[in-house]
Formats: sequence, structure tokens, C-alpha cells
Amino acid sequence: METSRRDRARRPKLPAAVPAVLLWALGALVLGILIGLAADPSRLAGTTGYVFATGLLLAVGLYGSTYGIDLADLRRDLRGVVAAVTLGVVLKAAIVSGVMVWAFDRPEYLILGIVVAQIDPLSVAALGRDGHMSQRARSLLTAWASFDDPMTVLLTLYVAGYAYTAAGHPGAPSVVGGGARGYALGLAFNALLLAGALVLWWAGGRLWPARRAGKGSAESAAPGELGSRRRPATPLGALLVVAMLVLAAANMLMLAVAVAGLFLRTQAFARPLARAVTSAFLLATALLGLFAAQGVSLGPGVLLGASAFGAQAVVAVLLMPLFVRGLSRRDRILLGIGQQNGLTAVLLALTLERDFPKTVGIVAPAVVTVNLLHYGAQIAFGCWSRRSRGNRQPAGGQRRLPRHPVAEDGRAGEAPTATDGLRSSA
Repeated sequence: METSRRDRARRPKLPAAVPAVLLWALGALVLGILIGLAADPSRLAGTTGYVFATGLLLAVGLYGSTYGIDLADLRRDLRGVVAAVTLGVVLKAAIVSGVMVWAFDRPEYLILGIVVAQIDPLSVAALGRDGHMSQRARSLLTAWASFDDPMTVLLTLYVAGYAYTAAGHPGAPSVVGGGARGYALGLAFNALLLAGALVLWWAGGRLWPARRAGKGSAESAAPGELGSRRRPATPLGALLVVAMLVLAAANMLMLAVAVAGLFLRTQAFARPLARAVTSAFLLATALLGLFAAQGVSLGPGVLLGASAFGAQAVVAVLLMPLFVRGLSRRDRILLGIGQQNGLTAVLLALTLERDFPKTVGIVAPAVVTVNLLHYGAQIAFGCWSRRSRGNRQPAGGQRRLPRHPVAEDGRAGEAPTATDGLRSSA
């Protein structure tokens, strides 16, 4: 009886091996495919409502992602974050583009490396609660995912024009119509939105401050925030954040949202924000199914996804140790398998579809491939980690130390979860 109970305790439960949200995401993907088979979503893609809806999903993911970053870890590894979102994105795009052009000898496939070079912040925010990764490494990955989009846009301006001409098309692609001037104007509007949000947040804390349970109370502090910092009351704070997300979605000002998530924080947001991020992730997965149902290029898509996953490992192993010191081998491995793609890749593919037909048909299976490789590697790492801990147990003839009570649910020896890290930082 004792052995049976111990075996059941050691056996990983389904949510520990495969997060429950993944099963819901699989259902959402199937539902999206079924809807896409029944109705053509191509007319929907260009409408104002669709652009706003997808922008809002992305804004929720970005805010949720940066909201969970520990500010002390971010300051500590700022050089690494800057290297990841600049050199890292360029290196990943070059690797993936090189593989695709070499494999298919089509110069227009250069743009595919850009589409999957970024890490999807919505996926990271919804599924990044991996108990194996330290809080420091998790903050590094979420910052990486949240701030690599500007570099992706900049690469698009330059590479899309070259790929369009190399493919034999006259003129310039429509995606670079704004050029460098449009890019600079977008950065300026992002700065204005961010400045307005920060000023209103500060003013709200002066006019209608949140009540604090006590001086320096952890309950009154948001993740990475000092308890003595004055914040607006929860209803006003929620209204300000929602207004910022709506404005950002309407004008695609996502950089402002990502930076605002580092400062516009209060502990009351944690639970509803987690639910909003999960809901946005499931809706984005259903949207992916809509376009996957319209026909896919399976071979190029699988190779694109595998190349993106491998490129992340190359950057994490070769580049990041030069800028981030002190990461454990476990964290380096988890950063190496941290590539995730989702809504941001699909949105960029839709933007490029007009100039480079069949881009969505390649990117859709690539997104699925990347995520399957990511979750499979996470599960394999978890099994290896549990086996390694088991091999380090005392020999049978040695006296065993008493178990901690939490070992009965099979979580003994695991690293703290993301929630634990946020709670401790508060």
C-alpha cells in the first residue's frame, strides 16, 4: 500500500506534464479549422474590426507578459535583453532565411525568417508558468518576447524590398510604403501614448490613491513594485489600463503597451489579467485555425518551424552567455527551447501576404510546428529533470531524511512557479 501511494505521488499528473490550457488550445485550433472550412476568412482579414480585434489580443498579451517581469531581474540583465532583441533577432532571422532559401532556392523566402524571428508574447504570458525555469530566466524570456517586435518591423522594411525585387517583381512592396519615416512616426506615437498613460497613472495616484493594508505591505504591492509607491485606486487603474489597451489596439501602438506593463501595476490586476491572457491566447489559436483551414504548404511550413526552433537554441547557447552571466545550465537549456510563435507571426504573415502570396499558408503550419517542438521539449526536459533528481536520492542502505509535506502531491524539489516568483518579488 505504501509503495503504491508513493508511486502515485511520483507519477506526473496531466496538468504537470501537459498544461490544461494546451488542451483547450488544441480544441480552439480544431474549432478554428472547422469554422475556416465552412467559411472563407480572407474577406474578414482586411476589415477594421478584424484588425482591431487582433490588435487587442496582442495588446493584452504584451501587457500581461511585461506585467510579470521582475524589475530587479530586468535591471540586472538589461544588456542581455538588449542583445536578445537586437542581435538575437537579426541572427535568428538570418539563420532561418538562409535555411529556407537554400532548401527551396526562392529569394522571396527571405521574409519568412523575419516572420518567425520574434517570440510571441501572448504565448509566453499564457504558457510561461514553467516551474523548472528560475524567475530571473523567466523575466529574461518575457522581456525578450515583449520587445523584439520593433526590430522585426525594422527588418521587414529593409528585407522585404530586397526579396520583392529578387523575386522578379517590379517596383516596391506595399508593406514598406511608410518606409523609415513611417517607422519613426510610429515610435513617436508610441512614446506619446506611453507618456500619457504614465502621467494619468501618477495623477490618479495623487487624486484617488489606492488604500494600503499597511506600510510596506506585500498585499498592497504589485510584482516588482515597492509597497510605498502611490497608485490609483483599483477601479481607476483598471479604467486607465483598459483605455490604453483600446487606444493601442486601434492604432497598433504595441511598444507603448509593453513598456507600460513595467510600471502600470497593482496586485489587484494579477488574477483577472491571467484570465484575460488565457482567453486571448485561446482566441488567437482559433484565428490561426481559420487560416490554416484555407490550405497550407506543409513541407516548407514544417522546415520553417524547425529552423526557427533551432535558431533560438543557437542564439541562446552562443550569444546570450556573452551578455548574461550567472545563468544555470538548466536556465540556458530552457531559454534554448523557449521559441514560441503565435498571433504576432500570423499578423505579420497577413501583412506580407499581399506582396508575397502563400505566406500565411507556410507560416500557419510553422507556428504549429514551433509550438509542438517547444512543448515536447518542455515535457522531455521535465521527465529528464525528475529522473535526475530520482538518481540523486540516497542509496537504500542509507537513512533518508523526512519528506516535506508538499512532497505528497509530487511537487517536492521543483523550482517555484511564476506566481511564487511574483509573490516573492512583491
